Amino acid sequence: MSSRGEAAERPGRWDVDDVQTWGPDKHQLGATIPCAGNSEEVETGGWRSQLPVIDQAKCSGCMLCYFYCPDASIIIADGKAVGIDMKHCKGCGICAKECPDRAIVMTTEEKD
Repeated sequence: MSSRGEAAERPGRWDVDDVQTWGPDKHQLGATIPCAGNSEEVETGGWRSQLPVIDQAKCSGCMLCYFYCPDASIIIADGKAVGIDMKHCKGCGICAKECPDRAIVMTTEEKD
């Protein structure tokens, strides 16, 4: 068993077998998550109700949507937003809120 913070058997994972015994004094500041999921492994966009839609003609390439997106769901090509990774977008609307050109609007997503 490795000590907390060192690589366990699988790279990128911590040994958290004894996490219930850590107590608040052993948790590091900064919201350290010892066993975080990986968005490549887990699709998280299935529960959204709002859907961002990009008007590529309005996009100036400021990249604010890309930098502010908490899910890294903005697809960039040639320096502009060209799409949304729907497997991971949660529909929070931060991209639309931060877009100074109003190139992204939130719409209600229709579920099948």
